[in-house]
Amino acid sequence: MTVFGAGAMGTAFAMHAARVGLPTSLWANEHDLAAYAAMRDERKHPLLPEHLPDGVELRGPHELEAAARDVEIAVLAANSAGARSLASMVREHVAGARVAVSVAKGLEPTTGKRISEVYGEELAGAEVVVVGGPCLARELAEGLPTAAIWASGLTSAAEEAGKPFDDRRYQLSYTDDVIGVELCSMMKNVAAIGLGLLDGLGKSTGIGYQNAKAALFTRAAREIVELVTELGGRAETAMGLAGIGDQLVTSLGGRNRLYGELVGTGDPPEDTLRELEAGGLTVEGVESTRHVLRLASERGIELPYHEAIHRVLFDGARPHDVLEVLR
Repeated sequence: MTVFGAGAMGTAFAMHAARVGLPTSLWANEHDLAAYAAMRDERKHPLLPEHLPDGVELRGPHELEAAARDVEIAVLAANSAGARSLASMVREHVAGARVAVSVAKGLEPTTGKRISEVYGEELAGAEVVVVGGPCLARELAEGLPTAAIWASGLTSAAEEAGKPFDDRRYQLSYTDDVIGVELCSMMKNVAAIGLGLLDGLGKSTGIGYQNAKAALFTRAAREIVELVTELGGRAETAMGLAGIGDQLVTSLGGRNRLYGELVGTGDPPEDTLRELEAGGLTVEGVESTRHVLRLASERGIELPYHEAIHRVLFDGARPHDVLEVLR
């Protein structure tokens, strides 16, 4: 098993794989040079709390062929913007892999395609499996328990791919609802930005807004169900691990919530995004906010909560405006 991409999530995934006894390589590409240097020298990713287990074989950008040799499961650990680029880098080297596992949580920015569609185009011959559910990279790296859901067009393919990773710290369930899992994984980041806006307002005003956060969380969950089912996914997916489960953990502690909090305190949205990205944090929910509004508009659906977040991020509205869509 090889993880291609040594960001925080890819590295955490490799750490878990090694802990359950899988022969594991972690390949860093040219976008991962700072993290690769730290892991080569200290066996520790700068954004993660734990050192790499001995079972992780670290490979640098010049070692792609060695990292991909005899790989059966290729885990593609790019964000949505880099998914196609990563797939094109490794395509020739992973031609023998039977499964490509995607951990991205967003849509391709330029095309609006789901990442399973991108990998299906770029990696013909491999069964694409997408990962959803509550899984913060820091906790996965620490070996703290969670449950996740793996999806593929054939549930049996997801089960076959996921079984080697399944243990008491990473308990898996499976589905064929690829559309539902991918849309939930995208929309939960937008929902978390909105909850972060209230955290930022609270810091600025000294008001907790706990009731309002609960109301907005519920509003967001309803809107996720509405769009997911309209686009061909299932309501039970949106109300399960991929939807409400991932929405909760991201709203409590993810980087999208952090971004929302900073904007909620009055920091300009564009400047805040640049600063976080300069620190190595990808905030998928910003671009996903555009995708949600586009998809809703195409289907004639009104999503007041997601629309309010869009106005704050792109139209100069006040963070306080999200409080107008509680019911």
